[in-house]
Amino acid sequence: MSKKIYVGNLPYSANDQTLADAFAECGNVDSAKVITDRETGRSKGFAFVEMSTVEEAAEAIKRFNGAELDGRAVSVMEAKPQAPRTGGGGGSRGGYNNSRRSY
Repeated sequence: MSKKIYVGNLPYSANDQTLADAFAECGNVDSAKVITDRETGRSKGFAFVEMSTVEEAAEAIKRFNGAELDGRAVSVMEAKPQAPRTGGGGGSRGGYNNSRRSY
């Protein structure tokens, strides 16, 4: 059973491949994804790594939590499940409504 872990305080130079290569020292990496801003494509400074087994994930957490990666001490922990998103959203349906304006 695979296990997802959270990696925070990443240097902005980190990418999916460098992260996967680093965590491969602890076992088989199923996936490594640096989270990026939709508009700029720049890293948001955190990522998720999925290890093949719970034991490999525990080893990665033990080994990399507080370790330096490109000059930054990263925080590594078990990923929490994503909270369900609720509908809605807000926003308006148009611009300024001049019909209610009085002179």
